Amino acid sequence: MITNDAVILGLLLAILAIVFKTSSSDHPVLKKFYSIIPMLLLCYFLPSLLTTFNLVDGENSNLYYMASRYLLPACLILLTLSVDLKEIMRLGYKPVVMFLTATVGIILGGPLAIWIVSWFSPETVGGAGPEAVWRGMTTVAGSWIGGGANQAAMYEVFQPSDPLFSVMITVDIIVAEVWMLFLLLGIGKKDKLDKFFRADSTSVNHLQEKMEAYGKSIERNPSTTDLMVMLGIAFAGTAFAHQMADLIAPWVQTNAPELAKFSLTSKFFWLIVIATAIGVGLSFSKARKYEGAGASKIGTVFIFILVATIGMKMDIKAILEDYQLFIVGSIWMLIHIILLVIVGYMIRAPYFYLAIGSKANIGGAASAPVLAAAFHPSLAPVGVLLAVFGYVLGTYGAWLCGLLMQAVAPV
Repeated sequence: MITNDAVILGLLLAILAIVFKTSSSDHPVLKKFYSIIPMLLLCYFLPSLLTTFNLVDGENSNLYYMASRYLLPACLILLTLSVDLKEIMRLGYKPVVMFLTATVGIILGGPLAIWIVSWFSPETVGGAGPEAVWRGMTTVAGSWIGGGANQAAMYEVFQPSDPLFSVMITVDIIVAEVWMLFLLLGIGKKDKLDKFFRADSTSVNHLQEKMEAYGKSIERNPSTTDLMVMLGIAFAGTAFAHQMADLIAPWVQTNAPELAKFSLTSKFFWLIVIATAIGVGLSFSKARKYEGAGASKIGTVFIFILVATIGMKMDIKAILEDYQLFIVGSIWMLIHIILLVIVGYMIRAPYFYLAIGSKANIGGAASAPVLAAAFHPSLAPVGVLLAVFGYVLGTYGAWLCGLLMQAVAPV
């Protein structure tokens, strides 16, 4: 087992390089392969094999922390640097409706999954005290509505045992990434899916075309100065966001601890919000022209490193070890999906809104912009902005979900 993070980072970057190189190849076999298997999916899956086969120590590696705390805020600044808020507002109410539907699907899906499984296997969703399965599931609810900060809040509120919490982290990651797999596969069939939903995707296409046209109009070959300035903007902004988060979160914790249910006592929440605000603020300045020098491309590199570190945290063998809880998690996710499909069909929402609404909850700022960029790089800011709402709702929604799961759990 490799425990040196420098070696692990090298392996992850080598995997990303191979995936990117082969996905851009004109070889007929590779073109056919990537027409079926999305490139982004391999960037999650291949690093997971390193952990599954005990080649690396993904559990104790600090690479995910590095990527989520340093590269993620930097990439959010770079991805939102040229955002056109006016055009995003023109998308209307449907993205927000699909986002809130995804949230409701998770809040209701947890207790419904426990109730369904209790009919044929009550011992799977039973337990007492810290070993009560519903307590562990509250941490999944926190993660699926908001993110890691909300998950940690649920751990503190409902206090599941450490072994149960460890299993639930694995359920959280693997079930969420399997759903990500299907969302990515759907991108290649988005026109057929939009036809099924009877959706008019004109507004999405208009935003994509306008952002793409703007990028091409200012496109230039970046100089060393351009690259240094963009990195300076990204990491100086990240430094400012960290500094402010270190001041704001403890102040809120001391003076208004009741706001913890909205994640306002979490440093990570403030880090994401402030970094996003910096990027959006710079979009009104001359700094937005750095998009032409490749700001979003650098941001994309950062976010794919994050994707690889997320993938490394998955251990696929865990499905066999605790398959009963994976069944519960899968039923929970299925309820979330069914509700999204029903509401999406009713309001004629494009598939893009369904996918981003779901991932803005399940994955937050670490996944929503990645999925949005898989539709088109210019759409990444939509995922970023919706993900911020997920952090705000996460703890409160998960707390409500926890109370409902406690009510239906077998004694």
